[in-house]
Amino acid sequence: MTQEELQSSLKGYGVVPVIAIESVEAALPLADALAEGGLPVAEITFRTAAGGEVIARIAKERPNLILGAGTVLSLENLRAAKNAGARFGVAPGTNPEIVAEAARLGLPFIPGVVTPSEVEKALALGAKIQKFFPAEASGGLSMIKALAAPYGHTGVKFMPTGGVSPANLEEYLKNEAVLCVGGTWIATKELIKEKKWSEIRDNCRKAMEIVRKVRG
Repeated sequence: MTQEELQSSLKGYGVVPVIAIESVEAALPLADALAEGGLPVAEITFRTAAGGEVIARIAKERPNLILGAGTVLSLENLRAAKNAGARFGVAPGTNPEIVAEAARLGLPFIPGVVTPSEVEKALALGAKIQKFFPAEASGGLSMIKALAAPYGHTGVKFMPTGGVSPANLEEYLKNEAVLCVGGTWIATKELIKEKKWSEIRDNCRKAMEIVRKVRG
């Protein structure tokens, strides 16, 4: 998947479920719940020991899912993500070494930013999609608007994550600088642990209703 293809897909879905999953056995039921809810995309984080194996299982058994690896904090994480079949990588910050290695591996990468200097650093590394994190704690939509003023002409787009919810999703999606949001509420650790697949599916459907309302 190229950076351009990823950008097009993420814009279309509007929401990327950000998921910390502790059980490999839950991987396929989770993937099916997302797909049935109309949101066949996910960022599986490396916050849990199961992350890499979950990515590998979903990539093999549910190849139609647009699967990313999140919390990529080391070259080891990055290579594990690529080998497992992730189609893109995401980090909470910008590590030039990791961004450069992702480019060498041909893995589209979304580094994290929160300040003008970080936006410039990520742009210099070729990252046109940037994770704005932690979004609400860092000024939310007003901060994104402020960043977009001097940098919007570069083509940079943001994926705000952290504090985004169904309550403010519509406002985020209305902003032209926002490509998509990271949705931590879609499939929480608790919902997965309790195997509440129908609730996860419903969360996807409700999110997509808002996306369609805003973006058609």
